Formats: sequence, C-alpha cells, structure tokens
Amino acid sequence: MTMLTRLQPSRLWNFFAQICQIPHPSKQEAALRDWITDLAMTRDLAVSQDSKGNLLIRKPASAGMEQVQPVILQAHLDMVPQANADRAHDFSCDPIQPYIEGDWVRAKGTTLGADNGIGVAACLAVLTDPTVKHGPLEVLFTVDEEAGMGGAFALQPDWLEGKILINTDAEQDGDIYMGCAGGLEARLDFTLDFAALPEGYQTYRLQLGGLQGGHSGLDIHEERGNANQLLCRTLFRLQQHFPLKISALNGGTLRNAIPREACAVVALPPGQQAEFIASCHAAAELLRQEYQHTDPAIQLTCTPCPPVEQALTDTTQSNLLAGLTAIPNGVIRMSHAITGVVETSTNLGVIRTEEKQLSAVSFVRSLTDEGRAHLHSVFAAVAALSHAEAVFSGDYSGWAPDPDSAAMQIVQQQHQRLFGQQANIMVIHAGLECGLFKKTYPHLDMVSIGPTIKGAHSPDERVSVSSVERFWQLLTATLAAIPQQ
Repeated sequence: MTMLTRLQPSRLWNFFAQICQIPHPSKQEAALRDWITDLAMTRDLAVSQDSKGNLLIRKPASAGMEQVQPVILQAHLDMVPQANADRAHDFSCDPIQPYIEGDWVRAKGTTLGADNGIGVAACLAVLTDPTVKHGPLEVLFTVDEEAGMGGAFALQPDWLEGKILINTDAEQDGDIYMGCAGGLEARLDFTLDFAALPEGYQTYRLQLGGLQGGHSGLDIHEERGNANQLLCRTLFRLQQHFPLKISALNGGTLRNAIPREACAVVALPPGQQAEFIASCHAAAELLRQEYQHTDPAIQLTCTPCPPVEQALTDTTQSNLLAGLTAIPNGVIRMSHAITGVVETSTNLGVIRTEEKQLSAVSFVRSLTDEGRAHLHSVFAAVAALSHAEAVFSGDYSGWAPDPDSAAMQIVQQQHQRLFGQQANIMVIHAGLECGLFKKTYPHLDMVSIGPTIKGAHSPDERVSVSSVERFWQLLTATLAAIPQQ
C-alpha cells in the first residue's frame, strides 16, 4: 500500500491502495460501498442508494461554475475474482496485494481490480480534491457490472440529473470510446444419467491448463486458447478411439473471462491405459503446436486418480460431448463498418458438473442486435440437437456511436491540448454500462475514457502508471472545460 502512495497522482493512488484492502468481487460490494459512503458523509456530500445497491454522491459546483452543464462521473464497484491455481486467495475476505514492476502495477497471483478500481479511485479523488474545477457533479457507483450488469439494469429513471456522463471503464490510454457491444448469456443445461462402473476400470484426471486467459471481449480477437473448448474437443476425439467413460467435467469460473483451466475425470477398462496415456501425450503435443504463439505454456496432463463408482451412460456422454464440442467460441464476425473491430463473438466461460446436471455458460457479445439474435438461434439449435435445455438471460443492446457527441468533442479537444495529438475515437468490443444508461436516460451525452489496463479478468491484469497520470489530467481538464448550459 505504501508503495502505491508514492505514485502520481498521489490522491488517486492512495484511494486505489485503500480499495485493494477492501474485498469487492461482484455481488460482494457492500463493504466498499459502505466505506465510500462514510467518506462522502465526512465531507458533507449528499449520498443516496437505490434498492439494488447503486450509490450516488452529489457535489456542488466549484465557485463560479454553478451554471456549467451538470456532469455524471461513473464507475463500477465490483472486480473480477481470478487467481492462479497455486494461489490460495479468498476474494471474500483477503486483500489484493499490489506491487510495482517498472511502469506497471500488478497483483500477487490474482486479478488487480484496476478494472474498474482505478476509475473508482479517480472519482473519489475528484470528490475530495478542492483544486479540481467542475460544475454540478454527480458520481454514480454501480454494482454487479462484471457478473451481469445488474446495477445498470436496475437503474431507475429520474434519479440522475446530469446531462453528460463520463464513464471511467475504458482500458486504453489515448482512446475515447463512444460505443460498445451488447451482450447475452447463453447457458446449455444437460441432464446427466449415471451408471455404475464395472470392476477393474482405471480412473484418470485430464487437466488442461497453462493458458493466458483474459477478457472475453477485449482479448477475444487474439484467439487465445479456451480451456473449456479445447478439453471438450480433446475428449470428443478420444471418445472415437477409446471406450472411456466420463465421471465429471469442469472448467472456468466466470462467463466473461477466457477460461485458463479445465479438467475431466474419466475411466477406462483394463488393458487400455498405456495406449490412452500415449494418445493424451500426442494430443498435448498437437495443442502446443497449435497455440505456440498465443499460449506457449499450454499443458494437457493425464494422471491416475482415486477410483470413482459411477460415470455417464453412453447416451448421455455422446449427447454431452457432441453438444459441448459444437458450442461456438471466439470471434464469429468482424465489423465491416469499423475496421479492426470485432462485431460478434462468444466465450464458453464456465462448465460445471453438479449432481445430475452439467451447465455450460457462454457469454455472447455483439455490436448489433442481429448478431446476438443469430447466436441465440445457434445455441438453441445446438441444445435441440444434443438434447439439452437452452436458457438465455441478461440480453442488452450495445451503445450506438453518436458522431455529433459534444462530450466526445470536448474530450478530444482537451486531449489535443494536453498531449499534442488527437485521441483515437473507438468502439469497444466489451460491455460498458453506457448502453443500459442510454436506455433509461436517452438524453445522456456519454463518453468513456480510462488508463491502459492489460490482462483484465486474469491474474496477469496490470495497469500502466504513466497512463493513469494522463487519464487523471484528461479527466480533470475535461471537467473544467464543460460549457455553461
């Protein structure tokens, strides 16, 4: 914590260091929200909270700026909880342990929470810094963004008064976001029938790991390995050559994180073991060749494990592996309207076996409503063909770009003035909350900015120190440049 407070801007980094000490994964933001509430009340700021847990803090305008258009600053309180397999970390009670490495701040073996903790810290710095000039100000802290945008979905009309909204959840210095993808959760539920294993079967654990993982939107175009998809593909092929029986299959932890690890427990009859292990080694070598450029540390191991008493019936297993292997994953379509931007993608984020059911959870992103509708049909078709049930939830539209946005022009002007070059006007293939805000508050003029964050949603998450300082300069300069109403 002391190390971070030496960085500039010191007020922002001091707040981020304190945020790291307060556990705040999705749906467990109460402690952080309470701490922010106490902070605001000690400053005599107006505080309100809605039924979902979103927090709104109002601060009067700086002297002489009372007639400036009111602005809303916005950040989400929750973080993605991901840890390396060798890191024992309880995100419900253990603090994040940040450290500095050159120009980067990282965390020891876990996600850092710079997404969106740096944005939260910036908002708190604005609220508490008397030297920052601004008009009437509202700061909105939403909850549950990473696990389904529950806070943004629940936002009620007539609560916010501002005309311009600055979202702080962008993750690339030098970019101004003015549009984002919509999303949809697609879950396939497979009913599992088990039968007792015959005598003499040997049980093995197939473990696929060593992958980079990452953000299922921002990193999807890099075509990194998806542990769930690759393990299912491997099992489907092995099933063609061996009478293997699956007892359990699990992988990934979050729908919006590219899964880094997956495992299966399988059983084989006597006399098959040596050939099966050799085939697993061959499959591992093929994966290493295929992913040598994106996931050079990929591993597929096959090790004996304690015996199990039952495994899936042949019919259940056949339907299950066919369905899981057929689930689409990765980039589906690139945008022809915006060069270099992914239009539609999907990520098989979680596979979980629980008693008599296996659930496979994917997260769909698309810049277009038709892109999400198309994948809705694809998942429904896969479910029908593999005798599964398709369950869809959390469908939301994207944030359509507004080329006439006055807020975007102000930020662009300040970027040019501060840094001597124009910012990149971008549309992001990720689910910013702005699309949902626009639905409830259609009049809002919105823009999204932020520092450079790499490896979000994975333990490789890191934030650039120098970009945080530029982000702060741009944010405060923009607030001071907002015109009168």
